[in-house]
Amino acid sequence: MIYNERNIRKEIVLEAAKQIMMAARTAPKGKGVDIIEIITLSHDSLPTLSENMRSEGKKRGMMFFLRDADNIEQADAVILIGTRRHPLGLNCAYCGAKTCGENPESNPCAINSIDVGIAIGSACSKAADLRIDTRVMFSAGPSLHFQWRGPAYWQKGRR
Repeated sequence: MIYNERNIRKEIVLEAAKQIMMAARTAPKGKGVDIIEIITLSHDSLPTLSENMRSEGKKRGMMFFLRDADNIEQADAVILIGTRRHPLGLNCAYCGAKTCGENPESNPCAINSIDVGIAIGSACSKAADLRIDTRVMFSAGPSLHFQWRGPAYWQKGRR
């Protein structure tokens, strides 16, 4: 049997995305508390994300969102990694408040944000193991007010 990469690419990319998602899921978490949210958008969902990135970029005056939206349109899949607000009771003051109780609801716990960074690093590392090209894009998260139903922080606001 002969396989043409062009005919099986989308299937292979989604299989790789599953492995990459698991690498992010199993990354170390602060105090062992797992509040990471991970979703994969396949090719059919990418135009909606791309359109929202363009709109958000124009609204914020951040033109690099437009460049990133173009990159999204060329992708076969996008993995989004975020977190929920869940203060861990460490009173570390990394968020800027003296205690977890003083941290405003609108401000994410710094440890939660660090956990996202570690998960993204693990995801990129797994992608590299699979020789899958990646781009880490801040711009995708703030544009995610379209189909996500969970209370995740994709940026500094509840989505």
